Amino acid sequence: MAESPRRPLLRRQLLAWLLAPLLLLLTADTFISYWVALDFSRRAHDRTLVGVAREVGLHLRTDGGMLRLDLPEEARRVLLADPDDRLFFEVVAGDGRRIGGEALAPASDETARRRSAETFYDGRVHGEPVRIVELRINGDGRGAAIVRVAETLNKRGELANEILLSVVLPQLLLILIAGIVVWLGVVRGLAPLQRLQNAVARRSVRDRSPVRVEGVPGEVSPLLDAINGLLARLDHVLTLQSRFVSDAAHQLKTPVAALKTQFEVALRETDPRRMREALQDIQPRLDRMQRLVSQLLSLARNEPDAVSAVTLAAVDLDALALEKATEWVPAARRRRIDLGFEGAGRPVSVSGDAARLRELLDNLLDNAVRYSRDGGRITVRVAAVPPRIEVSDDAPRIPPEERARIFERFHRLLGSGAEGSGLGLAIAREIAELHGGEIRLAEDAGDGIGNTFSLVLPSSADAAP
Repeated sequence: MAESPRRPLLRRQLLAWLLAPLLLLLTADTFISYWVALDFSRRAHDRTLVGVAREVGLHLRTDGGMLRLDLPEEARRVLLADPDDRLFFEVVAGDGRRIGGEALAPASDETARRRSAETFYDGRVHGEPVRIVELRINGDGRGAAIVRVAETLNKRGELANEILLSVVLPQLLLILIAGIVVWLGVVRGLAPLQRLQNAVARRSVRDRSPVRVEGVPGEVSPLLDAINGLLARLDHVLTLQSRFVSDAAHQLKTPVAALKTQFEVALRETDPRRMREALQDIQPRLDRMQRLVSQLLSLARNEPDAVSAVTLAAVDLDALALEKATEWVPAARRRRIDLGFEGAGRPVSVSGDAARLRELLDNLLDNAVRYSRDGGRITVRVAAVPPRIEVSDDAPRIPPEERARIFERFHRLLGSGAEGSGLGLAIAREIAELHGGEIRLAEDAGDGIGNTFSLVLPSSADAAP
């Protein structure tokens, strides 16, 4: 058997949706914080670098019109001493002559065009990356000069890292705490779903009562209501099915036993004539059982809860009633019953399933022919407003106490003397309900004779498409 595809867990999806933005935020914040830390460290050390350049500029002297650097060795060691970085300097006179220090790369032409008294740029000294400041000293008694001071980047990187750690570590801890809180919130928020799953998983297949789970949030309540609604509908359908199976078994038990007995009698006969008579007695029993099975199938097919859809089309009720009345004339004549038809005189259009409406009329006419007295009268009438068909007979009047039960399944009037399954009117009522109509039994006229069943249907304009 093929394995069902793995479906993503809601808990995992929620955690991903909630924690992923936090991680992205931490990553973006780390990059921004590192850039800010580098910029802060650069500006802080740039100010120190400018101070060194100005201090070197203070040791410039003019001697005989010539600019020279008067920077004793002791002062140079103190000025350039640094435990973490190496410092280099160069002093260039206004005429381009280097008067002190070692050669450092000048600022580029593009930078020079934009520079003011002091210009910062990056370069390399002895293969090491450095930060360079170029300080322009105008003639103020010392002569014009350019002082360049370069410093390696060790302290800058260390300061940037310290700033970054001091900013990112608390944020990382905060996001870790937020992640734990989010995880706990998701687990707690989904706990009702887990309880609902456990409640459904533990239920017996025979338990179709509503599922009760305490503390269900509002978002889960519609799901729980839908499950309980499904259970209620399922209980109703299974109850109908169980009742149908039980009733069918009960109704079939007696005719099957009678057929078996009659068949055994025929088998024991040695006289061909008497065997033939016994087999002929089986024929009407088979016909009745065939009728019963047909009605049981019709009952199952027309139950409202078992019908997914009824195909409705325009049906002429007047023509359909005339067709069925004509078909039942031979059966009525066998009992000398006068079967008459009174039409509406014009087409009576309704939206319906023609096959099911024929079956309904079959059951009403079967009832009328079966229970009417020999030599009696049956009338089929059609009216247009509202669309209806009436079937009147002159059988004994149905007692008032039985009127509420005649449309129940397998209910038969005691003492009628007619054979039947008690399903005809139940089937007729269910077909009528499928069409949005109803079957009525007319009130007693007072003479105790005759019954009139009326099928009332909505017109084509009122029926649902």
